[in-house]
Amino acid sequence: MRRSPGTAHGPTDALDGVAVALVDARGRISWWSRAAGELLGWNADEVVGTAARDLLGPHAPSQARFAGSPRARLARLRHRSGRLVEAEVRILAAQDGGETLLLAVPPSPSPSWDDVPEIATTLIQQDLVGVALLDLDLRLVRTNPAFRSLRPADGPEDWVLSLHRTGTGESARDAIAAVAERGVPVVAAEFRGPVPGSEPALSLTCLRVLDRRGEPVGVAVAAGEITDRFQAQSRRTAAYRGAVGIGGSLDAVNSAQDLVQALVPALGDLAAVDLRDDVLEGRDPPAKYIGPEDELLRRVAVKSADRRWPAPLVQVGESLPPIPDRPEFQRTAVGQEVIVSDPELVRLFLGNDPVLVAKMMPEGMRSSLGCPIYHRGRVLGYALVWRTTTPVPFDERDAQVLKDLCVRSAQAVNNALRYTREHRTAVALQQSLLPASTTDSTAAETSGIYLPIGGGASVGGDWFDTFALSSLRVALVVGDVIGHGLQATTTMARLRTAVQTLADLDLSPDELLTRLDDLVRRMEAEAELPDTVGASCLFAVYDPVSGICQVASAGHPPPAVVLPDGTVTYLDIEPGPPLGVVDSPFEVYTCTLPPGSVLALYTDGLLGRDVDAGMTRLREDLTELCRPGDPLHEIGTAVIGRHPEAEGPEDDVTLLLARIRSVPAADTAVWEYPAEPTAVHDARQDVTAQLIGWGLEEQLFATELVVSELVTNALRYAGGPIVLRLIRDRVLVCEVSDPKDAHPRLRRARSTDEGGRGLFLVAQLTSRWGCRFSPRGKTIWTEQELAPRSA
Repeated sequence: MRRSPGTAHGPTDALDGVAVALVDARGRISWWSRAAGELLGWNADEVVGTAARDLLGPHAPSQARFAGSPRARLARLRHRSGRLVEAEVRILAAQDGGETLLLAVPPSPSPSWDDVPEIATTLIQQDLVGVALLDLDLRLVRTNPAFRSLRPADGPEDWVLSLHRTGTGESARDAIAAVAERGVPVVAAEFRGPVPGSEPALSLTCLRVLDRRGEPVGVAVAAGEITDRFQAQSRRTAAYRGAVGIGGSLDAVNSAQDLVQALVPALGDLAAVDLRDDVLEGRDPPAKYIGPEDELLRRVAVKSADRRWPAPLVQVGESLPPIPDRPEFQRTAVGQEVIVSDPELVRLFLGNDPVLVAKMMPEGMRSSLGCPIYHRGRVLGYALVWRTTTPVPFDERDAQVLKDLCVRSAQAVNNALRYTREHRTAVALQQSLLPASTTDSTAAETSGIYLPIGGGASVGGDWFDTFALSSLRVALVVGDVIGHGLQATTTMARLRTAVQTLADLDLSPDELLTRLDDLVRRMEAEAELPDTVGASCLFAVYDPVSGICQVASAGHPPPAVVLPDGTVTYLDIEPGPPLGVVDSPFEVYTCTLPPGSVLALYTDGLLGRDVDAGMTRLREDLTELCRPGDPLHEIGTAVIGRHPEAEGPEDDVTLLLARIRSVPAADTAVWEYPAEPTAVHDARQDVTAQLIGWGLEEQLFATELVVSELVTNALRYAGGPIVLRLIRDRVLVCEVSDPKDAHPRLRRARSTDEGGRGLFLVAQLTSRWGCRFSPRGKTIWTEQELAPRSA
């Protein structure tokens, strides 16, 4: 250090023990006391005239302001030996002007709780708020009685350090340590024990405590018990968490059950949900307030915290009794909740009727909360919650929780209501479209069974059909439309109608499926989602006269045949693509079946996911269950009952059984005529003789006239050979076949026309007539009603 010349002058050594120095306006030391020399080891001759800043070492660790002069600092000064000396430095203005007085004393002893401000002492002495003082090592120094009363039974002295912050999981130990180190306070933070209920829930405020010199000595912790508020918030949080499952089902009752599950025990001890009968039946409830006296409500869901629903209360499935109307109940018409914390007030609301009180008010009720399940101006039902063991009454926050949950439930119930309405419409539509489950005709006895997906929870597009064709033949149809619901049902309706219309044209099975495929393609072009339109279909025609069965398939599994001897086989058909997929021809499979055989047509829902295993199972079931003479409906019910998912299949299940019959040879007569004028005369004679032999003299006149007209037309327009066939059954069938494929036309002749009345006469004399085509030409057929034959 540079030595300044000159002699010391200035204040006397009156400030004994205090290091004093004067600094002139240039920042140079002009006077140096003996105590300053003792403190730093420099004598006056060595420091006078030198810059005061040369005595300053690095900044002291703490720059906090001390009590006293606002310019007091704790600084590190350079000792003559080179070490640093900590001292309290105060800067005061000198009286003789122009110079500054520096005062320095060694620092006080280490920070002590005996030197803290009076406010800390005041906090620890009061008994309204729990306060604890911890040192920098987080050891308890002092606590007041209010804080000690918060200590759990058998808890350690420093139990507060074992708490954890709500939400973040931060330990109280870490939070208080951070306050001691950085000085950033923690204000009204919620803490609880590591195990819920093991310690009381507390609100902690943590502040760093400084001594009078500004040095940290520890942390003051103010604690207040918020167990009730915390538990209430926990209950509400649990209720919201439980509400996640509401609306996961398209069933109003299931949604109501989800609601009570969320409410108990989270919000109360008992909960019930009542829905209007209109909602349960799939009808929209009225949009006006009608009062509890006229509301038709049914209890659909309940839950008790102890798992025992009180017997006196309204039980699940029971209708609610009429309740007197009151102004308080009118709040529910606009979706508002009702809180009642006085049991006597509940009795008053119920008209002090002991029977009504027993049914609507649980014994020991402390508080009740009700809220409507309200959606777009309509009250769908009500949710009720009671507290019987919890002394804390419901408050507005609880009411808001229930209201939020009821809003969510209302959306779910409304969705269920819309689904129920659509489902019932689809079921009604589908049931109206499906034929009678059993039919009985000359060609076959049939029985069909349809099991919708989910055991009735949904409706799909599967269908079966059976109807009569010309010449005693019967058509058997099974189809499966893509998807489920109302759209699938309407698609099925269009396809079923189209099949019947096309079949009435006496088209062959392959030609019918080709035209049906064209229809599906048009439907795809019209649909917003073309990929959702499509179907598979199997169409079979059985002729009881010849015993021939013709089958064509559009992407459908093959039918099974149970022969009279019990053998079960699958027809070896070549299925074409599903309808609407690709433009490809369909193949016709032709076979001859003996009378008494049973045809089993089905959809893939009967087979399950593993088609091969399903076909094997079906073969085994038919072998065991299909016995000659057993009613087909019982056989079909037994087969369906063995389905692995009979109670709730994942897909629609359809089964159509047909036990085929044959027409005896004695009831059929066939003649063939060359294309000669005598063919008409010969045909009339043959028909007359056959009808007399069958005892059908009453049909002679009409049948002779019909045969004359049809054979004459064949001679005139088609040529030969001409084939005439009569079939006697419940009707008299007359067929005339020729090699011409031109379709005859019925027209009304004018009075001046010489011809054109033949087919008109045929239509008047018969109950039905028509034309069908074959590779050999066409066949004109007619039917006449016959009186039932005696046994």
